[in-house]
Amino acid sequence: MLKIVFRFIIAILLFDSFLFGAGVEKKISILCYHRFSDNVLDSMTIKTSEFAKQLAWLKASGYTVIPLDNAVRYLKGEIKNIPAKSVVITADDGHKSIYTDMAPLVKQYHIPVTLFIYPSAISNADYAMTWKQLHELEATKLFIVESHTYWHPNFKVEKKRLSPEEYSKFVDKQLIGSKKVLEEKMGHEIKYLAWTFGIYDNELEAKASQSGYNAALTIERRQATSHDAIMALPRYMIVSIYDITAFKKIVSGNIK
Repeated sequence: MLKIVFRFIIAILLFDSFLFGAGVEKKISILCYHRFSDNVLDSMTIKTSEFAKQLAWLKASGYTVIPLDNAVRYLKGEIKNIPAKSVVITADDGHKSIYTDMAPLVKQYHIPVTLFIYPSAISNADYAMTWKQLHELEATKLFIVESHTYWHPNFKVEKKRLSPEEYSKFVDKQLIGSKKVLEEKMGHEIKYLAWTFGIYDNELEAKASQSGYNAALTIERRQATSHDAIMALPRYMIVSIYDITAFKKIVSGNIK
């Protein structure tokens, strides 16, 4: 009789765990930043002070910033659980303000950040970081470099401009070429891709997979779930028009 009661109790506990714990799929807000400054210079630049407010609110509200790698593995079912209130932070393009403005706050809050980089700009463009700075950021164990294509093209424009054969070679350059250069420069596997301008289609998704990427990210404004295509995971772009009230809604998935 005691064995029957014990088994019944265990069954109830497991059922509760399924309903309220790891068994309930968690939606993940993946955030996408670009540039930081003391002043709003354009729509893609947010004030560094606003970023500080956002990180403070995340911490005070019980959110956990998790690595993109953990989020992808969770969405693919490779790991079974993540913190109940999980957020991912990414930054595109490799702007030098990531090094000067973003990094000190990332170090202060000790949070993981994924940097999506197009290598043609690094150590070349005036606005971009250097390879040395990227290595310094990765040395903190908080930043990881991933791919944002080779030179940030508009795939729709190029597909219209080029012949099918030329376009196929162009896509290979942007996906495989970027991955190769970043792996050579950074000394580690490049597993993730962010679609430039958020442009992708079935052909590009297939190409990304064939090129060796484990997942790719868009800028479609919703939380990520296991129902999303792994080569088209959504992200929220964090831009200058969002105050802290809007940011709270974004993180909770209550804004479009």
